[in-house]
Order: sequence, then structure tokens, then C-alpha cells
Amino acid sequence: MKSYRLHASLGYNLSLASRLQERRLDDSLKSLDLTRTTWCVLLAVGNENLSQPSDIARFVGIDRTATSRALRQMEAAELVVRHAGTDDKRTTRVSLTDAGRSKIKDGTPFAQTNNDVMRAKLTDAEFDQLRRLLGKVIEGEDTALSVL
Repeated sequence: MKSYRLHASLGYNLSLASRLQERRLDDSLKSLDLTRTTWCVLLAVGNENLSQPSDIARFVGIDRTATSRALRQMEAAELVVRHAGTDDKRTTRVSLTDAGRSKIKDGTPFAQTNNDVMRAKLTDAEFDQLRRLLGKVIEGEDTALSVL
């Protein structure tokens, strides 16, 4: 039987690349008192116009419990407000506050720089191929994670 080589495995290399990217972004977002989860929720609400927690959870790739926890923290920090639905009072709508919009404005350069650092290591063709291949790897998988 052929021995398993950790550094040759796809999972290890995907995890390592992810951790490097996450650490760089986390370090930047800390200066704004944001986590990657709260950053992604801000983007879901502010840039994607998602207002229902279930849609936000699906977009970010986290479960409903993690989404509810993040929204509670963000509401306490006055980054978002939650409203009861207009037709169905059991539904919740999320919207950004001015402070939430300001965090997106302030955090976008950090996220863009992080993306640029990774992007600069690839040619255009390699970047397109990597995105296509990663899409293939995650296709059909449940992308909701309990922790982002």
C-alpha cells in the first residue's frame, strides 16, 4: 500500500491556503472590531441586499445558529437592526445601520488587498482555472459550517 503523504494531499493544501488567507484578513478586520463572520454578514446584507437570516446563512456558508449569534452580536454593536416582517410577524428582516455601512467601506480595502496578495501569485488563466476547479470540488456539498 502506498503511504499517505500529508503535504501532497488536496485537503491539506486547501486548508493551508485557506488558513493563510483567513489569518491575513482576520488580522486586518480586528482593527475594525470585526470577525470574518461579521464581515461576511455585513457583505451579505449590504452588498447582496439579503435581509432574511436564512438567506444570509446560506450566502455566508454558516448554519442558522451561527447566523443568529452573529446577528445578536452585530445588533448589540449597532451594526445591524432586525425587524419583524411586514406580512408575517414571525419572519425577521435584517438591515444595516450607518455604522454597518461604514464598516463595509472601511473593511473593503483590507479584503481587496488580501484578495490581491493571493491573486498576484497566479496568472489570469491559473486564477480562472483555480476558481473553476474549486467550484467543482464544492459542487453539491453542504457549505453551511458552524464556524467560519
